Formats: sequence, C-alpha cells, structure tokens
Amino acid sequence: MTAAEITAREEVLALIRGSDRFVLVTHENPDGDALGSLLAMHGVLTALGKDALMFLDADELPLPLEYRFLPLQEIATDLPGDVSDRTVIFLDCGNIERNPAAVLRDGAHLINVDHHHDNTRFGSVNLVVPSASCTAEIVWDLMRELAVEPVGSVADALYVALVTDTGRFMYSNTGPRAHRMAAELIATGVNVQSIYRHLYEDVPYAKIQLLGRALAHVRRYDDGRLTISWLDAEDFEAAGAEDSYSEGFIDHLRAVRGTRVAALVRDVAGRDRGAARKVSLRSSDEGVDVSAIARALGGGGHPRAAGFSTQLALDDIADALRGAMAAQLEASAVA
Repeated sequence: MTAAEITAREEVLALIRGSDRFVLVTHENPDGDALGSLLAMHGVLTALGKDALMFLDADELPLPLEYRFLPLQEIATDLPGDVSDRTVIFLDCGNIERNPAAVLRDGAHLINVDHHHDNTRFGSVNLVVPSASCTAEIVWDLMRELAVEPVGSVADALYVALVTDTGRFMYSNTGPRAHRMAAELIATGVNVQSIYRHLYEDVPYAKIQLLGRALAHVRRYDDGRLTISWLDAEDFEAAGAEDSYSEGFIDHLRAVRGTRVAALVRDVAGRDRGAARKVSLRSSDEGVDVSAIARALGGGGHPRAAGFSTQLALDDIADALRGAMAAQLEASAVA
C-alpha cells in the first residue's frame, strides 16, 4: 500500500471501531466481487457486534443464477429511516452514480472501499487500492486488523469475490497476495469444488442455447483485432433465458486468436433504468485500456475489463469501439 492508502485504511478502521450502525451497499448489476465484499463486510461488522444492514435496490433482483447459493436472505430492498445517522460503506463502487439510491449520500459518514483505478473518490474516506486483485482483498485485510477470522459463509463470500474478479486466477490483476488470500480461505474450510460448481458448472440448458445464439452473431473487425457479438430481446426470449444468463459469454470472444478487444452488446431495455443496451468490454492487449473507452461512453471499470450502458445502435457501438481502439494502439506504437 502507498502512504495515502495506509492513512485511509487507518481512518476506515477508526470509523468501523467507533460507529455502531451501518448501511452496506455496492454497485448496480452486482458481480461476484460486489456481492462477496458486501456479504463479507456484513459478517465482519456482525462479528464486532455492530448493527449492519445490506441494501440492494429491488430492481437488481433476482440476482444472476450463479450467485444465488450465497446467503442473501438478509439483504434488504428498503432503506432504514435512519440512514442519515448511519455510516454508509460503499463496496466495489467506482462511482457513486453506480448506485441510484440518492439518500445514501446523506449518511453520517461515507466510506468508499474499492480497487478500481478510476474510482472518483466520492467518499468522506476513500480506501481505494488499485493494486488489490479485488475489493474483497481489501475487506480481508481490514478483517485481519479487526481480529475477525474469515470463517464459514464469510470465507465463502470472500473466495467467490476473489475467484470471479481474477478470472479464476488468470487475469493480470492476480498477484502473490491473491494466492495467499486463497490459501488462507481454503485452510479455513472453503469448499473450492462446491463453489466452482455453483459459479461455473451448474449451467441451465437455456444458458447454453443463449450462448449458441451469441456465438452465431459474432462479428470481427480490423483483421480480427475487435471481436463483437450481441444478444437482443428476441434471443433471450427464444432461448427462454434470463437477463443474467449472458454472464461470462464475453470470455469466449476474448479467447479468439488475434482479438485485442472483445465486446458483448446485450439489450437490457426495461431492466437497466432506461438504457437500451449494456456493453461489456475485455482487453487482451496492454496497449488498450478498455476502462478509458468505457469512461468516454459513460461507464468505467478496469484496464482489462470494463463496461457501459448506451442508447447507441450496434453499428454505432462498433464504430466507436473501432475508433477508440485504433487511437490507443497507435498511441502505444508511437510510445
């Protein structure tokens, strides 16, 4: 950690120790790191005897199928009336706009715990550690200082966050500390095989049908450097698939030989607060930072994994991505 990160860490620890009531929140369309960090922090605060409430907007439910095995029954969809008296902890949320509950900004303190390098530092205290493999790694570090052992469902939640945000320990954000964290969690009794089955193997047939449609739609541009696919409302209906079933599809596109940037475009009308389409981006080239592309289009994320929502048509999305990718590759070549 840098000196600034260490200072922020101490401030967060002081607020956790000194506060009694909390609201825990994360970003919209929560992924494994968001949910795992949320559940783990709740477990930490509960172990410390704190009054902690986890909040998700009702529009986020049902959650993606692969995460429904997690102990989510205590997550509330209504905020308590005393939010202004509670310390609000945002987890894995790079921008406060990614959680639409404006009342959360009225909390007694806003603690921002995250690992996105483009975090907007919106909290009264900002513990942002871009070198961390996932936000859960920061939660794990806080637990150690608070003398709370990661056991049971807390350990499972931390492991889910770690394994999903590192791409099963294959992404470039996977460092030695991530493996040490995994080893500690496994030593506490995490059932790796069971978690992997829930996340990656217990696949409904409708998801396979939807994947087939996504692969049938693949387009490649600029000698294969950009690989795009899309799923529209008709695809989901024909496959009998839920909105969340497209999770993980982009990894098939990223794996195609010659691909520098992969994009999956899917219709989310009526689900994502008015956005016509959600675009997920992945980069396999150090010369392309997809988070910069996503930010320019209203989103954000990591250099290798990012996304945004848009009203643009598919051809316009492709043109925007081609232009942004070409500009970054040209700049990288000159450098």
